[in-house]
Amino acid sequence: MQLETPPTERTQPKPEGERRSLVIVNTGDGKGKSTAAFGLALRAFGRTHVHGKQVRIFQFMKVPTARFGEHRMFEQLGIPIEGLGDGFSWKSKDLEHSGQLARDGWLKAKAAILDGEHFLVVLDEITYPLIYGWLPLDDVLQTLQQRPKDVHVCLTGRRCPQEIIDIADTVTEMTLVKHAFKAGIPAQRGIED
Repeated sequence: MQLETPPTERTQPKPEGERRSLVIVNTGDGKGKSTAAFGLALRAFGRTHVHGKQVRIFQFMKVPTARFGEHRMFEQLGIPIEGLGDGFSWKSKDLEHSGQLARDGWLKAKAAILDGEHFLVVLDEITYPLIYGWLPLDDVLQTLQQRPKDVHVCLTGRRCPQEIIDIADTVTEMTLVKHAFKAGIPAQRGIED
């Protein structure tokens, strides 16, 4: 490791533009896309006293009865988190039904984005129903572009469509460097779920 001297002056000019809502994308093959979105939701919820609006999380691939760590914690805090799917596609007994769940869930998420009552709407794992052809990309793009000016939206999932990346304000690609799965270590309670 090479040591660096800490900067003593700002290296980037301070932005002078107007504050407005953002479209944020967490994509890539590395771990942390949903986790980062959940951290953002916690930060937004912690500022409810400032913006006075709701935070809502929709999970496109999780079942409505999911009880992972994030569900238990968000429930305690009072942040709505809703599973809209029926789990991993390879476990589905009826992919057409899985697609219909995604389309029905999208109508709920779209309403939350457009209703103006939310500061942040998280669309967790939405890229999968998009790339499977279950959701109309044009409708998602139009909704993101027509959202009220103070509604932030965070989308997560691998292989985010380029059209969404093009209109997003902030895009982070999580890069896989190393993962315990590759060494045969199964998912850990409280880390992966």
